[in-house]
Amino acid sequence: MPDPLYRSLVWLAVRLGLLFAVGLPLVLLVWTSLRREGALRRLLGLYWKSASLLLIGLLLLTNQAPLGFALLVAAPLLLVVVLWFWVDLNEELADFPTWRGLPLTVRIWRWSLTFYCLALAALASTALSCLTGGLDRPVCAAWLEAPGQLHGVLAQIFGFVFGGRWTPGVAGFLGYAGLAGYAVGLLQWLLVRLPRQGRVAGEF
Repeated sequence: MPDPLYRSLVWLAVRLGLLFAVGLPLVLLVWTSLRREGALRRLLGLYWKSASLLLIGLLLLTNQAPLGFALLVAAPLLLVVVLWFWVDLNEELADFPTWRGLPLTVRIWRWSLTFYCLALAALASTALSCLTGGLDRPVCAAWLEAPGQLHGVLAQIFGFVFGGRWTPGVAGFLGYAGLAGYAVGLLQWLLVRLPRQGRVAGEF
């Protein structure tokens, strides 16, 4: 695939991610909170907890840590599982009136995000060679552009608000610390909560 076309696809994935993975879920979270829809709010709460793995991946890529490329594949696939895994939430969502505004929007978002996540994982899998090879190759550089630009914005905000320096090293440290905490939480859920409750979200 020509490098300009590949780079364009990566940036398209980034922009769609801002829409489907950040912007719309924030709107839905506020909407569900105002309407006090428990099932929808629980689904979005689970989504945001899982979506933090994408942020961790971006922090690692800011520091040019190869592990970030693996998270670009794993995080979207995990989000798909989280969106559809829960039996009780699926049943409650199915009971909502089909054309009611909020449930309809959540259904559209859930399906749209599912297709987006699968496409993102497929596209990001083409950069898995960056885990072992040099990061100066075009395929690796294309995925490092967006985290680099995000780092520049965060550095300005961090310096203005806190008067400190936001460096790639700081981002990498926070990324590894976040990944360690995420792994502990995931293992606790897999070993303790899942055997006990199965595919029931409950008040998670």
